[in-house]
Amino acid sequence: MKDLVFATHNAHKLEEIRAILKEYNILGLNDINCHTDIIEDANTLEGNAIIKANFVTNNYNINCFADDTGLEVEALDGAPGVYSARYAGENCSYQDNVIKLLDALKDIENRKARFRTVIALNLDGRQYTFEGIVNGIITKEQHGEKGFGYDPIFLPDGYDMTFAEMPLEIKNKISHRGIATQKLIEFLKLK
Repeated sequence: MKDLVFATHNAHKLEEIRAILKEYNILGLNDINCHTDIIEDANTLEGNAIIKANFVTNNYNINCFADDTGLEVEALDGAPGVYSARYAGENCSYQDNVIKLLDALKDIENRKARFRTVIALNLDGRQYTFEGIVNGIITKEQHGEKGFGYDPIFLPDGYDMTFAEMPLEIKNKISHRGIATQKLIEFLKLK
């Protein structure tokens, strides 16, 4: 089993990625004794993923990958987008973000949205990126207890359950992170 570092402190993301990349021993930042809060100050998802991957490679000299994810709401011109994790302000909770988004959409009929993930992989001195997108709508109220972030209000196209109502194995097959990770897997199989 090969070791690969996923540049995150987020236990929920780590759990999802470990469930998808079963043939790898996925290590998080804590596993390599990296307790730095890596500053994500790019204005794109790709830029933030690259910042995190480069930080780990440059400081620990190891192969790794990092992701950044954003929820892009059509009626809000793509917001919260790159600011999804801190939409309600610095140090806000997932619930704070959900409440702010529901409030922003309370009188809006167009609830189309998409989750987008970009993964940056630093492998043997080269960098590669992979993108995953899932389209859906923002529900008017929260449903489900699973998942994290905006999962209780995101209903993917073609499903009658929010991400927070889905079993992890279904979510991982259709989610933005799942799609981007599947592209990463296919790439790694060729290496």
